[in-house]
Amino acid sequence: MFTSSQLLDKINTHVEALRFSRSPKRLYAPVEYVLSMGGKRIRPLLMLMAYNLYKEDVERVYGPATGVEVYHNYTLLHDDLMDNADMRRGKAAVHKVWDDNTAILSGDAMLVLAYQYIADCPVEHLKEVLDLFSQTALEICEGQQMDMDFELRDDVLEEEYIEMIRLKTAVLLATSLKVGAILGDASREDADSLYRFGIQIGVAFQLQDDLLDVYGDAAVFGKNIGGDIICNKKTYMLIKALQHADKDQQLKLKNWLSAEQFEPSEKIESVTQLYDEIGVKAVCENLMQQYYEAAMKSLSAVNVPEEKKSKLILLTKSLMCREL
Repeated sequence: MFTSSQLLDKINTHVEALRFSRSPKRLYAPVEYVLSMGGKRIRPLLMLMAYNLYKEDVERVYGPATGVEVYHNYTLLHDDLMDNADMRRGKAAVHKVWDDNTAILSGDAMLVLAYQYIADCPVEHLKEVLDLFSQTALEICEGQQMDMDFELRDDVLEEEYIEMIRLKTAVLLATSLKVGAILGDASREDADSLYRFGIQIGVAFQLQDDLLDVYGDAAVFGKNIGGDIICNKKTYMLIKALQHADKDQQLKLKNWLSAEQFEPSEKIESVTQLYDEIGVKAVCENLMQQYYEAAMKSLSAVNVPEEKKSKLILLTKSLMCREL
């Protein structure tokens, strides 16, 4: 069985070698540009690791693994366009290098390419894999729309937020694991347990992102701290703060939420202080730990030797070890 580092090297080498020879070149150049930015490759890595729980010939799932990576990067390309973001992974966003229309069309091409790669699997699994991937693609759109709708609301509930991050973030992790299991001829029970593991660890990971955006070290986290506070993003932290705040704290929070002119550093400092007073850091940490423990329970139900599962446990711990 391979280590996660070995599998990551394999999928990185495979993705980096991809070339698109079709024309017009202007359609495919942004695709190669996006994929050249790198990234953690967590989704294809999880697919290879799930497959490797059952079989050793991991090169047989390079196609579907590439498909989830291309699809993930397609969503990032469109996210950058919708957010009018200038940068992605330290490089100019596609719509800044080219233009909005090229970004839309190249993104559409990436979606089609993702399906072509996903379909590169044995015919006996083809329908199940395509049905699962299509359902996941729809759910991610639903999660993105929920996130956009939340921007216009001041009454977002905790359960709505958890459902949004399940759809927007967790389902692709879960699907990557389940497809790997399906292609490895795992039992239905194992495939479903790995899917639940992916959902639970995906929610835990996003809750950690909420924490890190407020309390993280920018050098470790990889992006500036306080971005969610500045743009009034409806995170779990903000939702719980509004829920548990007293009248005075609620008034202060709402004043910052409605402020149109402000000094960013002052807003970050003031809202963080309110979070400290209200105690939402511990609330978020507790829920994150609950999802992490549920994920470990789901993984423990997978009927393979503990030694094999230990590699997924180590990877999960490394993902959750970003410093607060």
